[in-house]
Amino acid sequence: MRWNNLSLSEDGAGPDAPATPPALFGAADVVTRPIDTPEFRGITFHEVRARSLVNRVPGASRMPFAWTVNPYRGCSHACVYCFARNTHSYLDLDTGIGFDSQIVVKVNAPDLLRRELGAPRWAGEHIAMGTNVDCYQRAEGRYRLMPGIIAALRDYANPFSILTKGTLILRDLELLRQAAAVTDVGISVSVGFTDPALWRTVEPGTPAPERRLAMVRTLAGHGISCGVLMAPVIPYLSDSPAQLRETVRAIAAAGATSVTPLALHLRPGAREWFMSWLARHHPHLVRRYEVLYADGSYAPRWYQRRITGQVHELAAEYGMGPTRRGAHRALPEPAPEPAPAPAPGATQLTLL
Repeated sequence: MRWNNLSLSEDGAGPDAPATPPALFGAADVVTRPIDTPEFRGITFHEVRARSLVNRVPGASRMPFAWTVNPYRGCSHACVYCFARNTHSYLDLDTGIGFDSQIVVKVNAPDLLRRELGAPRWAGEHIAMGTNVDCYQRAEGRYRLMPGIIAALRDYANPFSILTKGTLILRDLELLRQAAAVTDVGISVSVGFTDPALWRTVEPGTPAPERRLAMVRTLAGHGISCGVLMAPVIPYLSDSPAQLRETVRAIAAAGATSVTPLALHLRPGAREWFMSWLARHHPHLVRRYEVLYADGSYAPRWYQRRITGQVHELAAEYGMGPTRRGAHRALPEPAPEPAPAPAPGATQLTLL
């Protein structure tokens, strides 16, 4: 495992990355904890003390936000299509089972964030969370980093948004309400489809889609508006007109303020893992995927336009609008966790 002398930021070359980044951590900064309790069986936690937390997004001018915070790396949600899988390779960790079970925990995240928010050079810009891996994955139940993170953002009245599949966010309802009273808070839940059989194989570590939609309903009932990122729409498995209609109908019934469709994309790392899954579960679709994704990681524009048009028509039919810019700041296309912002008065450090 490569904890020291990492030569690349998580996106490979963030705009603020130094030419020769220093080590991420000393050997003494990493504590590895295999856990054998039923809820964490098979998962290993690597507890680290990060040196920076607020990250600038590469190509921020093309994104609805410029800064992110990610308290975890790796994700026990185990979504076979997760675009962030390749980031584990930068630590010589496996991008398949390793990504699902080797979870890096930035145990000092709340204190570090509070320090960075109070730095003179910080301008109070919007911070997005859940854009790389889910900050409400199962590890959060053990480490409870998000209450401290939300409290810091509340105390500095710093605007933020959260994208999640994790129902654990409901634990922090009161903190979210307190933050929303002093700053702009956006919540978005990811629900790409409602098919229970597909969910069990493609997103095995996540709460069921109906539980996520119930979460949307609960948030709305507590006065916290919530949009839905309808992602991913999976070609040939969740994109029929009937399936799109059922998903949009369920999203509207849950009280979501908006819906944003996003077709499946397959970046390196995720592509190999997803295609292996496809060959096991739907071998007749392998060739169709090879053709559809022959030109790269993204589905063809004609396919993306078709899905977007169908979903927006259905959303209008069910009395729900498409994404409003700034409403919940869902990603138009996911980006890898970027290079960290420089700490005040110090050389910038590459963040694990």
